[in-house]
Amino acid sequence: MSRYTQLSLEERCSIARLREARQSIRQIAAALDRQPSTIARELKRNTGNRIGYQPAYAQAQTSARRWSGSRLERDDDLRDAVLDRLAAGWSPEQIAGRLAREEGRRVICHETIYRFVYAQLKRTNDTKWRLYLPRAKIKRGWRTKGGWPRSQGKCSIHDRPDDIASRHIPGHWEADCMLFRTPGPAFLIAHERHSRITLAIPQSRLSAQTVADCLADLLKPLAPHLRRSITFDNGAEFYRHHQLTSQLGIQTYFCDPRAPWQKGGIENAIGRLRRALPTKIDPTALPTQQLDAILANYNNTPRKCLGFKTPAETFQTLHFGCESTPGSSPG
Repeated sequence: MSRYTQLSLEERCSIARLREARQSIRQIAAALDRQPSTIARELKRNTGNRIGYQPAYAQAQTSARRWSGSRLERDDDLRDAVLDRLAAGWSPEQIAGRLAREEGRRVICHETIYRFVYAQLKRTNDTKWRLYLPRAKIKRGWRTKGGWPRSQGKCSIHDRPDDIASRHIPGHWEADCMLFRTPGPAFLIAHERHSRITLAIPQSRLSAQTVADCLADLLKPLAPHLRRSITFDNGAEFYRHHQLTSQLGIQTYFCDPRAPWQKGGIENAIGRLRRALPTKIDPTALPTQQLDAILANYNNTPRKCLGFKTPAETFQTLHFGCESTPGSSPG
């Protein structure tokens, strides 16, 4: 996500010149290193009925709007930056915190963003504005039943060291399955508690052996200090947890029955991912590229608990010892 900066008169001159050259909105956006939505809104907002798009007119219109209305109604470029991030699934608090981190000062208050969205909803009576705000928790859907065939060396979460609960030490994971309306296909979700990095692996069917193999393949490339432990619920799909201990030396822990809040990190992650992966979809029909894009968006969204860094940035530092632009998976 690009940083928030206002369109300059020079950029508006470039927009006018490129439009005359019959360049598309995406081509103009690429030339100016801007979001296509920013260019589209600029043209829609500042094009005169008779004169078309004129840079001086657009600049004057923008300046005039800044003298009235709320902050987001007055500042076109800030509104564009906020709306782009809302559309990407960021919460108002994440947007305000990240802009402050990038600019070195407070740019906007998250309450201002909430008020703006609710005002638009009330004024336009257009329910699409609700989609810009975080949705209420959605039911997880179908779950496997039956639990464990027999207890096989399970270690209770109550025996887990306190430093794991604090999240201060990296390398402690949580795992769960994201289920859908139709029994069978699912996503195996892994969530690292310190960085909040979250990964998803498609499963055509949930079997204990397949789940254990997938988790082993996922965690094996990591340094030992980044795969210390993993916490599960009591689903039968985690029956072969001992395989992770014998192969990789990973300590496993288990929540109490019917106590999902004991692994709240992954529960929260699954709730957020539900915005893009509702229970009604068929996970087997979801293209790999689309799943990768959903995970990349999730892992590159800033978190208040990380000082408004992103999970990907935080994990990248842990994995490589430096900050850079990361992908959606460790490896």
